[in-house]
Amino acid sequence: MALGAAKLPIIDLSSSCFSTANLIRQACVEYGFFYIVNHGVEEDLVARVFEQSKKFFSLPLDEKMKLLRKEQRGYTPLYAENLDPSSSSKGDSKDSFTIGPLDSVEKSSLNLWPAEEVLPSWRPIMEAYYYKALSAARRLSSLIALALNLDQDYFEKIGALNGPDAFLRLLRYPGELGHSMEETFGAKAHSDYGMITLLVSDGVPGLQVCREKFKEPQIWEDVLPIRGAFIVNIGDMMERWTNGMFRSTLHRVMPTGHERYSVAFFFGPNPDCIVQCLESCCSESCPERFPPIRSGDYLKEKFKLLYGS
Repeated sequence: MALGAAKLPIIDLSSSCFSTANLIRQACVEYGFFYIVNHGVEEDLVARVFEQSKKFFSLPLDEKMKLLRKEQRGYTPLYAENLDPSSSSKGDSKDSFTIGPLDSVEKSSLNLWPAEEVLPSWRPIMEAYYYKALSAARRLSSLIALALNLDQDYFEKIGALNGPDAFLRLLRYPGELGHSMEETFGAKAHSDYGMITLLVSDGVPGLQVCREKFKEPQIWEDVLPIRGAFIVNIGDMMERWTNGMFRSTLHRVMPTGHERYSVAFFFGPNPDCIVQCLESCCSESCPERFPPIRSGDYLKEKFKLLYGS
């Protein structure tokens, strides 16, 4: 059941820290989704990322398959991913390309890149965007700490941001879909796994959120793209840290009959970071809901379910 457009707050990151933190708190409690502006990522860089993304996805399939996904990086073909196997056996109608952490030679060397003679500007543009998005995500994590009545550098102090698990993902949803007996989704209903996700799209709608994930029937609202703004959503790790106070909201992408491109930046803690309920989020009347878990173990389990290996 769809309701129309979600009325998400637009949060200006150039405003004062404390007023911004209060707005973020309210957005994370009510929706788990919000927009940010003045995030420090230039519009022309975003435009160049989309231009290069389109060039990559328009390559012949055999060229893309040379970069087939390994270690969560590289190319994932159409229908190869199923975000909700319980609802349908058919994979999601999207293909994607993922670039993993660039913060160390060891991690960076796992990345796969299109050949320079095929796409000469591709790698430097993606790396430039990665670092800009990383900077925006770090800034946001300090505002989230304030929103939780913690020190601004709380996540740094516990080691969460020391070599964070940050992945850049280019996504393409085809416009024309073959006829199928099953309902087709660009991305089936899911929540993200990390701390926060920063998303930007090419202006084509399709993203929807469901605020009450355990209610039936589920009610879905459209999240419309706003030029120059990032859509931010809270991931499962942040929901665990906040004992469920901040929502890791269910969302999906519905086909619109138009090709759609988006760029997601998934920001998660260092894999060795232990995610456990924050003191400011539990009490006698509100006991801990989730056991402590090592971030890397949590992600491994999630990927195993997603890809079956």
